[in-house]
Amino acid sequence: MSKLKITETSLRDGHQSLIATRLTTDEMLPILKEMDNAGFYSMEVWGGATFDTALRFLNEDPWERLRKIRANVKNTKLQMLSRGQNLLGYKNYSDDLVEKFLKNAIYEGIDIVRIFDALNDIRNLQKSMEVIKKEGAHCQCAISYTISPVHTTEYYLNLIKEFENAGADSICIKDMSGILLPYETYNLVKAIKEVTKLPVEFHTHCTSGVAQMSMLKAVEAGIDIVDTAISPLSSGTSQPATESLALSLIGTERDPGLNLDSLNNAADYFKDVMKKYQDDGTYNIKVLMTEPKTLQYQIPGGMLSNLIFQMKSLNASDKYEAVLAEVPKVREDLGFPPLVTPMSQMVGAQAVFNVISGGRYKIIPTEIKNYVKGLYGRPAAPISDEIRKKIIGDDEVITIRPADLLTDEYEKLKAEVGRLAKSEQDVLSYALFPQVAKDFFEKRNNLLLV
Repeated sequence: MSKLKITETSLRDGHQSLIATRLTTDEMLPILKEMDNAGFYSMEVWGGATFDTALRFLNEDPWERLRKIRANVKNTKLQMLSRGQNLLGYKNYSDDLVEKFLKNAIYEGIDIVRIFDALNDIRNLQKSMEVIKKEGAHCQCAISYTISPVHTTEYYLNLIKEFENAGADSICIKDMSGILLPYETYNLVKAIKEVTKLPVEFHTHCTSGVAQMSMLKAVEAGIDIVDTAISPLSSGTSQPATESLALSLIGTERDPGLNLDSLNNAADYFKDVMKKYQDDGTYNIKVLMTEPKTLQYQIPGGMLSNLIFQMKSLNASDKYEAVLAEVPKVREDLGFPPLVTPMSQMVGAQAVFNVISGGRYKIIPTEIKNYVKGLYGRPAAPISDEIRKKIIGDDEVITIRPADLLTDEYEKLKAEVGRLAKSEQDVLSYALFPQVAKDFFEKRNNLLLV
């Protein structure tokens, strides 16, 4: 077996998981050269919630952040996360927007684009794959890992063969809920390595308390790359600590050979940075608490805490356990969607309505209706006629790729945002987050006039 490769996630998923993606570019810049010397395979620095948060809360241009990071990181590949046809938003975007967005991201320095679809529907990834490959970047296709009667090892192996046939450069097992148990991890990695020669990466979260054990079993099974975060931005709802794994493997054939001095310097730097977030309450001790119920209910930690909050705000905390019991039932009704954005929010909301409205599917959110109509993609298991009729009556279910219903949007949006946008990248920011981007442009343009 060859030496293990490490993807360092602190500058994207690490701070997204622990401090709601609040690290600023200025907090990242001083330590980038040190991190670049650590010997990582890649650094995940962009995508996910970083784009929205930069514009909405930090008054920063996410494109400018990417340029500055690329200027300081010369030896390490830069990586981003995209939700396929959803890009970094919560709905399907037209093909012309997907193409322009990914072209710009790759032009500004992204080497590896990890793409996933909440339903594992490859049709929602096809346009992204085509653009990434055409632009000469590395296309990593991620499976959204979940557990259900239909999500068997065979299901995942078939999905990986689909990814491979469509041109994926590598595969990621994306265990967003931290529910992949150690021995299951070992067996899954072994099975995947038997059906593909593509590099395989493992991404998990420490929420349920098993991530470090699962990661070690993945290493033993021959995983090529793992996702870790520098220690001050690790654990809890984030990834396992980079230094701890690196030290655990010293002297073995899988030793990633990282520069421990660089890791320690980066850790010391981020300890100081994180003090600010502890002091202002952004870094809440709750995110570090282990939640084994995640394994019991197959519900991500963030979704659990969100349900507690929802039930409290509805003065229905006494019905919390009933809602937890309803979630798997709704999920089964809807064809076992993986509980990842946006499906986790949708399934959770429907479970709450089913419990508090005094009848199942008496209240149905628009998003659930659109999902059943096929507008999000194809569920892993068919939805029964009974449930379909209950939710959408006699409305038609689409069977084509959902984005085929969309016409090109870029020129229309460019005209809409008008002079506020100073570049193609501004128009793309507006396309994803219209009001947030407009507010940002107005502030920025006023400053330019001063």
